[in-house]
Amino acid sequence: MGSRHSVVAVITRPDARRGRGRTLSASPVAQLAADLDIPVLRPATLRESSVAADLAALRPDCCPVVAYGGLVPPDLLDLPPHGWVNLHFSLLPSWRGAAPVQHAILHGDDVTGASTFRLDEGLDTGPVYGTVTTSIGADDTSGVLLDRLADAGAELLVRTMDGIEDGSLRPAEQSPDGISVAPKLTVDDARLRWEEPALAVDRRIRACSPEPGAWTERAGHRLGVHHVRIRPPADPTGPEPDGSQWLAPGVVRVTKQAVLVGTGSLPVELLRVQPAGKSVMAAADWARGARLCDGETLGG
Repeated sequence: MGSRHSVVAVITRPDARRGRGRTLSASPVAQLAADLDIPVLRPATLRESSVAADLAALRPDCCPVVAYGGLVPPDLLDLPPHGWVNLHFSLLPSWRGAAPVQHAILHGDDVTGASTFRLDEGLDTGPVYGTVTTSIGADDTSGVLLDRLADAGAELLVRTMDGIEDGSLRPAEQSPDGISVAPKLTVDDARLRWEEPALAVDRRIRACSPEPGAWTERAGHRLGVHHVRIRPPADPTGPEPDGSQWLAPGVVRVTKQAVLVGTGSLPVELLRVQPAGKSVMAAADWARGARLCDGETLGG
């Protein structure tokens, strides 16, 4: 979005090899900056001596930071008069760290948001300038939610810069209560635990979409799981006609209409899966091609 502030330079990661051809290419941020004739700095780390020299020459009033992925050394924090202002995708002090959106979904939060705060030497511990909030929908994945927060966060960041410039905005120290930490999700974090309740299984899948991607195993081969639906019981007072209400964790039931997997509570219906080395497909198509049988167990 537009603003009245002048961007004197952009700091981003060095060019990297991407795609199947491993072609050396600039980051999207660097490409956009080049299109707008904005100087681009590409240090491998902010600890390089050239970074301090470049910033001193540029004399920025404030350095906004969005998803940079690297720590700002202490000697650089006070170089701009108004410091470094970070856009973080949580309602601080909740979910400090690398994966706030993923953890908000994984832990069943109803509401999340974005915060702007002044960087200090801690991990997302600096005083907060402002926040925006959004509800987490039942079908939101991390990718969908992050896109929504990026749009709202861009507006918040511009408003924050406006308030810093005209002196109307002062940051407030974070509350010592409600602190939680959101480390990056690993491939093991993305492994489905079928013994968990169905709600937790669904949250893990959505939290890990698109990265690192939820998965389970079938006959020793990894199976990506992209989308499920919790199967409510047709009759809460008794079992369903096909007995699927009582599936043990990980046990499969294949019907004409659905592929069901037992959890620690209700079964879930597999909707979209990705066998190893193949594209995402409808679970029913995969089950037919893989000759999935009743009573098989996913997850080893």
